[in-house]
This record gives sequence, C-alpha cells and structure tokens, in this order.
Amino acid sequence: MKYMKLGTRPDTFFSEESTRTIISDVPTDLTIRVNNIAYLLHKLPLISKCGLMQQLCSDSEESEKVTLDLHDIPGGENAFELCAKFCYGITITLSAHNFVSAFCAAKFLQMTETVEKGNFIANLETFFSSCILNGWKDSIVTLQTTGKVPEWSENLGIIRRCIDSILEKILKPPAKVTWSFTYTRLGYERKRHLSVPKDWWTEDLSDLDLDLFRCIITAVRSTNMLLPRLIGEALHVYACRWLPDITKSSQPSKPPVAQSAARKQQILETIVSLIPVDGGSVSIGFLLRLLSLANLLGVSPVTKSELIWRSGQQLEEAKPNELLIPTGISDEQHSYDIELVGALFESFLRLWRRRPRERQSIRSIINVANLIDSYLQVIAMDVNMPVQKVVSLAEAVPEIARPQHDELYKAIHIYLKEHPGLTKADKKQLCRILDCQKLSPDTRSHVVRNESLPLRTIVQVLFFDQEKGYRAQDQKLPPQEQFHNRQTPQLSMNHLSNFRSHSSKQAPKAEETICSEPGTSKGVHEKLRKSDTTLKMEPRSDISRDKGAERESGKGKEVTEESGVSKLETIQTLQKRTGSHLSQGKSRERWPKTTCVSGYR
Repeated sequence: MKYMKLGTRPDTFFSEESTRTIISDVPTDLTIRVNNIAYLLHKLPLISKCGLMQQLCSDSEESEKVTLDLHDIPGGENAFELCAKFCYGITITLSAHNFVSAFCAAKFLQMTETVEKGNFIANLETFFSSCILNGWKDSIVTLQTTGKVPEWSENLGIIRRCIDSILEKILKPPAKVTWSFTYTRLGYERKRHLSVPKDWWTEDLSDLDLDLFRCIITAVRSTNMLLPRLIGEALHVYACRWLPDITKSSQPSKPPVAQSAARKQQILETIVSLIPVDGGSVSIGFLLRLLSLANLLGVSPVTKSELIWRSGQQLEEAKPNELLIPTGISDEQHSYDIELVGALFESFLRLWRRRPRERQSIRSIINVANLIDSYLQVIAMDVNMPVQKVVSLAEAVPEIARPQHDELYKAIHIYLKEHPGLTKADKKQLCRILDCQKLSPDTRSHVVRNESLPLRTIVQVLFFDQEKGYRAQDQKLPPQEQFHNRQTPQLSMNHLSNFRSHSSKQAPKAEETICSEPGTSKGVHEKLRKSDTTLKMEPRSDISRDKGAERESGKGKEVTEESGVSKLETIQTLQKRTGSHLSQGKSRERWPKTTCVSGYR
C-alpha cells in the first residue's frame, strides 16, 4: 500500500483531558471545537491556508481571541487535525485509510489553490490520481472508507473514480495482472505457486459494503466482458464473507461479522438479484444453500420464487444432502421442508415438459427421479415426517422417470421400519405407489420376506413372479398347448390374512413358508383352495386406492377386496412356479446390510 508524507516539522500537539494544544512560545488565539475536543491554535497559520477560516475570522480583531464550532466537518476531529497539522507544516502521513476523510475535510475548510499555491487539496489530488487509483488494494481500501462520509464522497466523485479504477483492473486479462492478490479461503494455499487465476479479484472485493459491492458487480455485468461464472464466483465469495452460516464447507476469509436477521435478509436478496441469468453461473449447491437460508429468514416471495426457479433449472446436478432444507416454520415438527423440495421438483418438471422427448431429456428426468428417491430415503428416517407428504412427493415423479422401483422400495422400507406404529390404511397408501413389475429379482425376494409390508403387496409380488414363470414356460411350449397350461382357481383373501398372522406367531416349517430363502408352502395353498371369499389378483402392482376396484387400462383386470371374485392360475402351477422360482434365492447371497440410503436395514 502506497503512502505520502507532507511537512517537515515534528509533531508538537499534545492532549490534556479533552483539549488538544500545540506547543508554541506564542499564545494561542483561536479555539476550535470539534465534537468533544477543543483545539487551542493560532489564527495566522489557519487563515493563510483555509478559505473558511478567512470568512469566519474576518470580523474579529487581530488580538481578539476567537472560538469556532466545527462539529459538522466531515471526518470529525481526526480529519480536522490532519488539516491543522498541514497548516503548521507538521509531518503527516497520508494513505488509502485516511485519504477520504482528509480530502473531504480540506474541501470543507476550502484549502484550495486560490487561497495559497501548493495547498492541501492539490497535494491530495495528486496522491489520489498517481498512487491510489493506480493501485488495486489502495482503490479497494479507499472505496471502503467512503462509507464514513458517503454524501461527501459521492459529491466529490471519489466513489465513481474508485469504481472506474477497480472495474478497469477487473477487466484486464489475468496475464497482465501484476499487483498482489489474496486467497485466504480453504484450499487456496496450494494455488499460490500457479499463475494468476481468473477470479483473483473476488476475495478483495468481498470486503466492501453491500451497496458498493452491488455497484461494482452491476458495472462488471453491464460490460459483458467476463464469463457469468466469474460473477457467480464473486457472489459466492461475498456470501461466504457476510453469510458464513450458509455453508459449513467454506471458511470465511475474515472473522464472521455479526449481522442482524434483517441485514442478512437484505444481503441475501441483493445477491440473488445479482446472479446472472445464464445457466450454470452459480452451482446448484450454492443456490440451495441460499434457498435454505431464505427459508429461515423469511425473505420476500419474489426472492424465494427466483431461487426456486433457478434451482429447478439445475436440479439434475444436485445431491440428496443438498436438498435437506430445514423447515422455516417453527410449529413444524419434522426436520426437513419436503414441500419446498416438491416445489423445486415441480419447477423442474415445468421446464422439462417444454423440451422435446429426446434421449437426453429422458435421461435427465430419470436422474432427477433417482435424486428424489434418494432424498425420500433420507427423510424417511424422520420419525415425525407425515406419510402423506412422502406419498405426495413420490407420486409427483412421472412414470417414465422410474424404469425401476428399487430405490423407491428402499425409501418405503426405511419409512416402515422407522414408523412401526403406522396404521394399515397409511401402509396401504404408502405401498400403492410401488409397481411390483418394476422391481429387480433380488428386490422382489426381499419384499416377500419383509414382514412390515402389507399382505396385498407381498401377494402381488408372488403372482407377478408366477406370471413371469408362465410366460417363460409358454415360450417353450407349442402354441396349441399354451392355453391348456393356464387355468383359473380361487384364492382366499381370508386365508391369506390367516396365514400372515399365523406365520408371524410361530416358526413355520421349511415346506410351509412363503419364503424359504424364499419358497412357497404347499400346505398354504391347500388352505387357500378351500376359501369361500375370493380375491381377484393380478401380477401387476397397481392396487386400488379406494375400497372398491381399480381398472387398469389396456389390461382388463381388476383387484377387489369386497367382491371376492378371483381369477388365478391353477393351484398346482402356482405351487410349482412360486416354489421353484423363489427357491432360487437359496443360491443368491442374502441382502447385505447397507446404509439407509443405498440399501435396506
């Protein structure tokens, strides 16, 4: 940082309580009060250089003592003392830290060339043009100090000239950057030996006040000479500096500044308004952290909608843990705002529906669906999360986005395990979103052994396996024998329920279990054959949401609970198929114990 020294005499000012006096053999005849300090000085040195003093002391006699109040001088007592010492020829040191206050005070005292050549203002102008504006850090510090006298700095053009100087240096190619730059955030130590990065200016700029920072970023954007991601990086650094609680991975360059909620809200709204419209200018993680903080601070609906729209554009790039947005309402018992994530997904869907149905578009919606399913696996562990909200978000995913339902089943399995007191109706509501035809063989094997699932879901998986077995057998038989190979027995829903309750109370024999690694009991089917109340089953997983029936388009099949009419394959073939297929699980490895997100517990 550059500095300039003026004057040659030693400093002879001394303080006594609230009085500042200059040591001299000549008695003082001028008292100037600035705020709470009284300066005992001489009229002659000040009148010779200050046009204002000439006006104020023109009516007094030379020997008369004069007392003046200059409480409104910009910069206060420190700025006035610099001007007074210059008048006495006492050595003063000027730098970017005190230039603004000294320049404004000199303008206030009218220390111009018309009063005396080589006056204070001329020296300050030379220092400002040749030293401060030519330096990077000096311009930043000078602009930062204008906050003490904003009106004077604006009227005298100091702010404008500093911003122009900073803008010129930001737009200069990095290869021509010769001044020092700082990187104090985590991870930048290893970059010091490399060439100057393109975002070298973002760290120093984060020290500025919000209004000044906004002015510079707005000026940079208006030139259209920098990549949008560089502007986004500057916004990210500024957020880390002034909103340190939005991220745990970044460390602020300075000690965190205490900010009120209203101030944080103002900073956040300003940052959002400065984000370039170009996609990818900021990361989805940064957008979601801003949205998380906006949810807690209660920002304006316009700002929140803007963040949701921007996040929806880049939702495919998000990670499940980045969607864990705390609830902003104090009376909410669950930890995460699932409704806000639903709004993000709806924003993504609106944009996705406008795209042509190409391979890339399908891959995009599948990736986001996998993200939602992974998110559901995390929030399923929240014991206070309502089942209705989980179902609502799961159902929002289009059918085309889930070619497989394994990840969705994991979320359902975790939710049922963490909510053992769930009612049958809630279990049914949760499991109806599961399509058994889209489960892998290993997952269907786990479903059959899962005692927390409703019986209807397990039976559907069994009959889907049976249906697959018939198709495989039909392909091997001549066409005339395929029809005779399939018959229609009756299956009792009451016996299924009795079997379920019976199997949970006592250890079944190997030949009487539904899943003997897993297999199907012959004895159970003997009981099922004797049923009076029947249930029409099908190998699909679409279960009626009502107590009546659900018709599946294009299939012509129905699932009813009350009518009792069932259309099934023969009992002998069912035994043979389910037993032979599910018993193959013996050769498979059992489901490994994995984390709640990637597997089943």
